[in-house]
Amino acid sequence: MKSTTFRSAVGAVLTAALSAVVLPASAASAAESPAAAGTVDTATAQSFGRLADAVLTQRTAALLDTEQSVRRAAPLAEQNVRLSAGQTRTEDTALSALRTRKARLASLGEAYTSADTRVAVDRVRVEAGHATVQATETTTLAYKKIRGDEPATTGFQAHHRLSFAATADGKWQLTGLTSTDDGPLAVNEPATAPAAEARTTALPDATPAAISVPSRPQTKPAGSYNYAAMASYAEKYWQNYNPAYRKFNEAGGDCTNFVSQALKAGGWANKSGDADDYRSWWYDTSYQSTSWVGANEWSWFTLDSKRATNLANVYYMGVGDVMQMDFDKDGSKDHTMVVTYRSSSGVPYLTYHSVNTYRKSVASIIASYPTSAYYAYRT
Repeated sequence: MKSTTFRSAVGAVLTAALSAVVLPASAASAAESPAAAGTVDTATAQSFGRLADAVLTQRTAALLDTEQSVRRAAPLAEQNVRLSAGQTRTEDTALSALRTRKARLASLGEAYTSADTRVAVDRVRVEAGHATVQATETTTLAYKKIRGDEPATTGFQAHHRLSFAATADGKWQLTGLTSTDDGPLAVNEPATAPAAEARTTALPDATPAAISVPSRPQTKPAGSYNYAAMASYAEKYWQNYNPAYRKFNEAGGDCTNFVSQALKAGGWANKSGDADDYRSWWYDTSYQSTSWVGANEWSWFTLDSKRATNLANVYYMGVGDVMQMDFDKDGSKDHTMVVTYRSSSGVPYLTYHSVNTYRKSVASIIASYPTSAYYAYRT
């Protein structure tokens, strides 16, 4: 039996971060509760961070091949901070959904043996008996060697907003935990399917790809671009962004911008034209075409210019190929990713921004979104 390994970073780093953001408890009378005072001390803020760590690490543990009770060592309740009854039910439902995802992954030939989840608190805001905590989770999972050709790990960095409410006895309860990222779910993030929105278009239309494992793998033929350079670029900047480019995380997501950068690193040349014309594709020091940053516009440009062609199955993708997703099948593509590794047995692994993710297998993505539409592009 293999051991389950978890580590957290909520100690000295958290203390240093909180010293600048937590309102001092001395500002309030000792007789006042947090609800009346609108403040928390550093110890309470650290408890917020430890609870965030416990919840997110428990979610990760639900995905592991050997889910052990060692996770209980990180408590879901402390003397002054705990889950509300409603959030406890929410987490029970979340863990059940994640175990279902683990079973779905197993059916696709994937499992994880261990995980390293670290949580850092970025900001704490307290107002009228409510505390809002912004936290960053960094998680690495080790692939189980089922076929023997899997990469060593996959990883992601996710951002969360936690809501706490003060109780009459001066304690705090976690009442909500939501992701603040765009793009596909982190593998340990349960979610319900988003509501579909109507959309019509007469522009170049991509062909959806099959998601079943094909009976015979397909090898990517040699092309006119440097696919190794595309992968190398994406794996260099998946977490630490290239300062030479603007970021679009707060403007609809950075995923297509990131993939465009990788494609350019591998030889894609600018194509001049009006910024709003999907038939152009470019980036300069002051602006960029919509096809550089928009998922749908990128697809339209790619198909119109014949820079890439659609593949019939997502498992046909090789290094440097691109996959897009339409989460709710409303006809509008929501996310763009690039393949940076392919196992010898034919499983593509994708790297992308929003949530910043390294070498996530296509099987893992399908397990989280079995009813979404997928589009595979041979670059």
